[in-house]
Amino acid sequence: MNARSYASHVQEIESFGLGLNRGAPARDAAVLRSWQRCIERHRLDPAATCEAYIVPEGQLRVHREESEPLIRIARSGLERLYQQLAGLQYVLLLADRHGITVDFLGHEGDADALRRAGLYLGSDWREDRAGTCAVGACLEGGEALIIHQSDHFDYTHTPLSCTAAPIYDHRGELAAVLDLSLLRSPESRSSQSLALHLVTSTARRIELAHLMERSRSDWVLRLSRSPDFLDVDPDAALTLDGAGRVRGMTQAAARILAQAIGLPWAERRDLLGLPLERFFELDVDGLPSLLRHRLAQDRIVRARDGSILFAHAIEPQRGGATPVRDAAPATSTATASPVPQALRALSAGDARLDALLHKAARLAPQRLPVMIQGETGAGKEYLARALHAASGRPGPFVAINCAAIPETLLESELFGYLPGTYTGGASRGKTGLVEAAHRGTLFLDEIGDMPLHLQAKLLRVLSESEITPLGARQPKPLDLRVISASHRPLAVLVDQGLFRQDLLFRLNAAQLSLPPLRLRQDLDALIDRLAEAQRAGLRPTPEARALLRAHGWPGNLRELHNALCHAAALSEGPCFGPEHLPETVLATAAEEPQTRALPPRLPAPPQEPPPQVGKAADPVETADPAMALEQLLQRCQGNVSEAARLLGVSRSTIHRRIQRLALGERRVRWSSADGRG
Repeated sequence: MNARSYASHVQEIESFGLGLNRGAPARDAAVLRSWQRCIERHRLDPAATCEAYIVPEGQLRVHREESEPLIRIARSGLERLYQQLAGLQYVLLLADRHGITVDFLGHEGDADALRRAGLYLGSDWREDRAGTCAVGACLEGGEALIIHQSDHFDYTHTPLSCTAAPIYDHRGELAAVLDLSLLRSPESRSSQSLALHLVTSTARRIELAHLMERSRSDWVLRLSRSPDFLDVDPDAALTLDGAGRVRGMTQAAARILAQAIGLPWAERRDLLGLPLERFFELDVDGLPSLLRHRLAQDRIVRARDGSILFAHAIEPQRGGATPVRDAAPATSTATASPVPQALRALSAGDARLDALLHKAARLAPQRLPVMIQGETGAGKEYLARALHAASGRPGPFVAINCAAIPETLLESELFGYLPGTYTGGASRGKTGLVEAAHRGTLFLDEIGDMPLHLQAKLLRVLSESEITPLGARQPKPLDLRVISASHRPLAVLVDQGLFRQDLLFRLNAAQLSLPPLRLRQDLDALIDRLAEAQRAGLRPTPEARALLRAHGWPGNLRELHNALCHAAALSEGPCFGPEHLPETVLATAAEEPQTRALPPRLPAPPQEPPPQVGKAADPVETADPAMALEQLLQRCQGNVSEAARLLGVSRSTIHRRIQRLALGERRVRWSSADGRG
């Protein structure tokens, strides 16, 4: 290590952190934004150095399996780019959405040096671990960029020059990052301009190939600013269902569509489900006029913002386009909702929950594992059952409460056993609950309570798609979709060594977070719906409704259901009053007597349950959240992990709040006790 260069590098970043050289022209804006995140959100110390980290083989396998369809499609593009750069010592990395390198092309003779530098399969380039780097900064900002030598936050990585471009999936979600790196490069940052062009072009082609792969039953509309390369290498592409609604798009197409209607790029997901005519002077009936039998220069379309594009329409390949089933609906139209009835029944009009159910509807027919987060009683199993009902899978829905089965029985209940395996066991053996879910859905409730040794066995079942009952020698093939749920923050359990990180990656391919009842806008409608289910025509009196509104509902839907069962059992007429409600609901009124004076149709402020012993009150619920969070961090001496533990949330939640509340500008300092993870 060159001591002078190291000291100069650390001093520049520390001065930037103190606001002494913000906006310095020597650094690209994307680099400075990443430095700021490293200091204020990730709380990294520029004086600390950290060698590149390669994840264990088992964890890498999980990441590669999750990304296998993208790896398969991207591989030919990577090989073509690598051949173009032959002899220039470049290394190609394909990192997944978690920042883990899942594919790699480099010179085998440099394998040891590349592994030490992190330019290797399995390297972890998340920004919160590695500091400013091309993959991590690209995942955070969503834009192509160059991180050249001393642009890196960690001095360990300053010999490298890295150029990266994002790869978006058909829904506008950032799915992967393509990175082009050098162990040694010229001093000039501009030397990587060609690399930036090449990696961006390759990422665009991978997006297009991925879109074409999954859109054979849809119309595809390719777009270009010029007619010359429209049919061979278009700028952008989108897919449309039989009614002409947007089902998918490349990143460039999303930008064109957003610009056409004046929508911010950050809201690109709202483009899904909108009709083609919202963006262009064109509808689905005009697509045949854009087929390839006409000259490219004659296939002109005009966008709603006045811009002119050239278009190439490709017909569905298998019997015509199918109606859209998993795209978000247009919010400004009165078209029928694509959310299946099983999912729609979970909401009585809450906007936040409705948005979650639209997302759930898109996930339902997929095989992606889903993690449902939510407080106790918030309806996690109801949502899991609705996902199964909307999935179309022919097998059963099998629910396992990992906290309810004794640990001594959990392994045999999950995986089953052969005859004679246990003394006193069933003479014919037992089919495990996991195997019973074959061709259906396995719901693992309270997955955070599963013992570690069973987590390892479950991970193997999910990775290999096969199960070996206790006492058996040969595995059985298994086809199942896994939905898991927990009211506990699993990331915190991982930090505490109580939950396997590789299993979390496997289970958490998509996450749905149910809102607690106290934050829902449809409480009145839920009260009426659940009361009607108890007895036809049953309704609360205005006084009883006010009490129900005022209660904090720590038990959420389960507690509300029990309260209405109680009221139905004690009341005799069509209405129930305060005297028919449980003591727990009446206790809220005793603690807050002013709620009785509220008008019947105005909801009283929801009562939060008192903080648990040893647990800090959540700053978000205070009058000044920024000041409260700052005081909590000062109390913890800047240790984010300790603050997260006191609040019962994950470290990433604390970091997001620090960024959202601009605590970096309040000069909240990081502590070396917090570490770099």
